[in-house]
Amino acid sequence: MYKTLSLIFMFIIFLPACSDEDKINDLDDPKLVTIAFFEAIYNEKNIKKAASVCSPKLARLLLHYKTPQSVARHLFNMPYDKVTEIKPDDSGMKIREIFKDKAIVTVYLSGYQGEDNIKDVKRLSLIQNDRNQWIIDKILKDPF
Repeated sequence: MYKTLSLIFMFIIFLPACSDEDKINDLDDPKLVTIAFFEAIYNEKNIKKAASVCSPKLARLLLHYKTPQSVARHLFNMPYDKVTEIKPDDSGMKIREIFKDKAIVTVYLSGYQGEDNIKDVKRLSLIQNDRNQWIIDKILKDPF
């Protein structure tokens, strides 16, 4: 009986740790993954959620900075207070930019830092993992 009670107690304690709030679930479209990634960093202020769609190396780097503000400042050089628009390139992915298991997504961001409206462009390289889910592999250099 004590084994059963201790097992139930452990289950109750560790159940909240397996929260779905820290994961991005829509992983079948590279554009949606990219939008959810920036949304998690800038608007939700949740780097664990953003790291859930990154390669292990990039996830380790994101989690190293500990706060969304540090990630925004050091990795993207974009210290927004709030991002109002995250829009992938409307021209569609070009044939050369998407292959069987790799894609490059260009994203246009617009937001505010204090009273200033700031616009920026970022490019991310995504790959498909072994479960055919798109994950962010690299943050590419500014295209301009």
